[in-house]
Amino acid sequence: MKLNEIADKPGARKGRMRVGRGIGSGKGKTGGRGGKGQTARTGVAIKGFEGGQMPLHRRLPKRGFNNIFALTLNEVNLGRVQQAVDKGRLDASAVIDVAALVEAGVLRRARDGVRLLGGGELTSKLQFEVHGASQSAIAAVEKLGGTVTVLAPRKETGEQAG
Repeated sequence: MKLNEIADKPGARKGRMRVGRGIGSGKGKTGGRGGKGQTARTGVAIKGFEGGQMPLHRRLPKRGFNNIFALTLNEVNLGRVQQAVDKGRLDASAVIDVAALVEAGVLRRARDGVRLLGGGELTSKLQFEVHGASQSAIAAVEKLGGTVTVLAPRKETGEQAG
């Protein structure tokens, strides 16, 4: 066998249908588009068109909005962090932040930051730098002598100067 002899088995690749090439081809005259009218023309966009009736997507009420300031945070439980420390993937003496968690394989990607949750058992003294933390997570870390630094700015309560 030579390189120039390599080919697909007969019938493995189907040739494209040549449209509008005479009545004998089976796809001549109208070219598979049926009779006359809007859909026989080019540039037709009638995906939501219901024959002039008000389309369903316009009959239904609008609802909600898209918050452009919302952050998508990774949520990590304390138990998951403790597993990584036990396996030796995370250094307990170093500060644990987004980059360290991604490098340890706890998170797949950084996104907008990390929110620490209090699920699971924590046994090591750790230092966290995260964008958010639940009260139970902060209490569990501080109980063992660790610290939690929240990077995201706290929302002010009361009136704002403006």
